[in-house]
Amino acid sequence: MKVEIWSDVICPFCYIGKRRFEHALEKFSHKDEVEIVWHSFELDPERESVPWKSIHQIFAEKKGWSVEQAKEMNDHVTKMAKEVGLTYDFDKAIPVNTFNAHRISHLAAKHNVQNEMEELLFSSYFTKGLNIDDANSLVSLANQVGIDSKETEQVLKNSNYSEDVRQDEEEAKEIGINGVPFFVFDRKYAISGAQPEDVFIRTLEKVWEERTAS
Repeated sequence: MKVEIWSDVICPFCYIGKRRFEHALEKFSHKDEVEIVWHSFELDPERESVPWKSIHQIFAEKKGWSVEQAKEMNDHVTKMAKEVGLTYDFDKAIPVNTFNAHRISHLAAKHNVQNEMEELLFSSYFTKGLNIDDANSLVSLANQVGIDSKETEQVLKNSNYSEDVRQDEEEAKEIGINGVPFFVFDRKYAISGAQPEDVFIRTLEKVWEERTAS
């Protein structure tokens, strides 16, 4: 079974959705036969990396809210994350453009460590306050999942995997994906958003039953 996930590594609900899906997968008796593929989706393709600003400021500007209102909303999301065992620290999060991070995710897919790379990118952004558009940070993260530093540096210096990111985003448009996370199961069923764990379990079981019945 193939599960494809469109997401962005600065999307708080994508990380929550990832964890809920993983919890469901742990309870699925055929979990070892599930292939996970991550696809790129930029929440804000025009965003510039502005490490001198806070996420609260960026969110307030985008929504037309006060910084206090933005903090309240981020506190609410932080509580949601905590329910699935994640620690969010929006005070430390650095606002960035994620195009390079997506390119490195595709590099990781080539090495069969994409899922591990995605986890590192999420945790680096939401928990550790790392600049995930910084070349040195990306080289270090890729190295942690076994990718040679020189290869990562070469990717970042050139346009490698740019087309892969654009293809993912174009496919998202064709499918009609307007928001993430978006999970597609064997190209037959889809789940939009960070749905409850039991929704994922039911879908996994349904898709498996149909696969084995055909």
